[in-house]
Amino acid sequence: MKKLVIAAVTAISTYCGMLTADTSRVVVVSHGQPQDPFWSVVKNGVDEAAKEAQVKVEYRAPDTFDMVKMAQIIDAAIATKPNGLVVSIPDKDALSDSIKKAVNNGIPVISMNSGADAYKQLGVKLHVGQSEYLAGKGAGERMRQAGVKNGLCINHEQGNAGLDQRCDGFVEGMKGKAAILAVSTDPTEIRNALLAYLNKNRNIDGILTLGPIGADPTIAAIEQAGAAGKVKIGSFDLSPAILKAIKKGSMDFAIDQQQYLQGYLPVIFLAQYSKYGVLPNGEVQTGPGFVTKENANQVVELSKKGIR
Repeated sequence: MKKLVIAAVTAISTYCGMLTADTSRVVVVSHGQPQDPFWSVVKNGVDEAAKEAQVKVEYRAPDTFDMVKMAQIIDAAIATKPNGLVVSIPDKDALSDSIKKAVNNGIPVISMNSGADAYKQLGVKLHVGQSEYLAGKGAGERMRQAGVKNGLCINHEQGNAGLDQRCDGFVEGMKGKAAILAVSTDPTEIRNALLAYLNKNRNIDGILTLGPIGADPTIAAIEQAGAAGKVKIGSFDLSPAILKAIKKGSMDFAIDQQQYLQGYLPVIFLAQYSKYGVLPNGEVQTGPGFVTKENANQVVELSKKGIR
């Protein structure tokens, strides 16, 4: 009987611990740089969820793709004892100690965007995102079916597991007829690196970029090289510039992973977990989908509002 009483008291105490919705505080730590328009949409989702769920949310990210700095930001967040933690996991090895520390301290953790292949190993409760490899493979298959014979994947964050998987999937979708070009995140450097590559490899007739950072200078480089209309261009993710290029016909497609939901859903899920102890089981897929000239108008208005 004594054991039953202790168990009941423990259960009640645990449940009462969940009833903290009005005081919940969630910290979101991503690897996305502030200048990347992709991540501003993620943050819009975070902010909207915070308003709807009435949760205090702090959004933090390093200024550059710096895994040491990101781990330090996670460690600092853990020290403040948040009610929940949302992280992207672009490099499992670099971030595993910090994420496991959060889990071991009893902080519920949800991963978003990057980390589909790593979250379970780290004790993260669920992942919100898309399969990056399959999305890249789909892009390669689409280009091959469109007649592309020699593809190129431009990786602006080599070492980011999610982006590496996109390029690997693209090469697979192209049946091996594709190369990978590692570049920086600087637009001028990307354009110059691509022009130099195209001068040496004039058989490239299809290019995949991995986000708005790479897409804009790629479009400029192709026009500068006089190859507009001759080289097909596809990209991951959306931005006003990418949608404009699709409507104009200078870009063939963009892969939409609905990053707004990647910011929105984890905060909502953690608020519900804090309030009722409920969570979805496993991965929540937010993509991929293809935006083309045929359906671009449907998402333009939402893009202006920072939702797509």
